[in-house]
Amino acid sequence: MLTRLRLFYAFMAVLLIFVGLTSRRFVAIPCATGDCLWAMMVFCCYRFLLVQTKLPKVAAISLLTAYVVEFAQLIRWPWLVQLRSTTLGHLVLGQGFLWTDLVAYTVGVALIYLACRLVERKF
Repeated sequence: MLTRLRLFYAFMAVLLIFVGLTSRRFVAIPCATGDCLWAMMVFCCYRFLLVQTKLPKVAAISLLTAYVVEFAQLIRWPWLVQLRSTTLGHLVLGQGFLWTDLVAYTVGVALIYLACRLVERKF
């Protein structure tokens, strides 16, 4: 059962990455959507690793990670700025601090948490 659950979360993380990257190609989709999807992907990655941990704890860890990454964007160490200027660094660490991103992360984690509560009942 745990293996099936892990496979589900691995699939969801990959799917969210694809949808998030695709969403950036359409100007009609708000930028906050990508942040929301990023937080959902973080949740799925943690859930993959912490499949036996209670969902509220995984949600809290995911949200804390998202907030730390966002606040870390205020740090301007040269090596960190250079890392963020790469494609992968930009996608993982972001580029500039925005308060609205914190709201998007919160919404994303809340949505994926509620969805996973429903899904895990079926498992």
